[in-house]
Amino acid sequence: MYAMILAAGRGERMRPLTDKLPKPLLQVHNKPLIEYHLEKFQLMGIKHIVINHAWLGHLIPQRLGLGMRWNMDIIYSDEGDNALETAGGIKRAFTKVDSDWLIVTNGDIWTDFDFSLLPHSLPENKLAHIILVDNPSHNKKGDFAFNGKELTNQGEVKYTFSGIALYHRRFFSKIEDGARALGPLIREHIERGQVTGELYQGDWFDIGTPQRLQDLECKLNDA
Repeated sequence: MYAMILAAGRGERMRPLTDKLPKPLLQVHNKPLIEYHLEKFQLMGIKHIVINHAWLGHLIPQRLGLGMRWNMDIIYSDEGDNALETAGGIKRAFTKVDSDWLIVTNGDIWTDFDFSLLPHSLPENKLAHIILVDNPSHNKKGDFAFNGKELTNQGEVKYTFSGIALYHRRFFSKIEDGARALGPLIREHIERGQVTGELYQGDWFDIGTPQRLQDLECKLNDA
């Protein structure tokens, strides 16, 4: 099984913290956010991790190396000065792995979600399994409706996409190489009935602002 950590975002709302560091390297409780994910994947026994990077991306391999600390092989996907957005970045990552399935997580979240609970594959007609969370204060309208088994494009109640998912490579087969957003692509596959999901109601933080980073720091200090 392969996994991917998305780490190519610019992090504009985190400035000035991200003027000198890419967002996944920001520390909480004396550890970069991205290392919490690596530790979770290590516990799962995953041996191959793809990490994409762009803004100040050279600092990520400088910090993490080739993965020997976690007994895994880190494969870097350098997107240079022009980040490919989420869907474009994942599509390129699939060219670097020998697997039809890829676990993907945003590098700028913190969660106590157990990644080992994700399915390793899905039925033939399903191409993605997406983890939803209750809507945080900064995303009260949510992203996707959910019927208890599958994501839907209709429904009054919507939940927030956690940034954690399992994808089949065919999920990205019809988009061209280059920068591509993920949201519209998810909605296209939802319309075809190809996206399953689940609602996770444990701890989840989207580190989108310095205040949210401080809130997480306080939570972990009190734990």
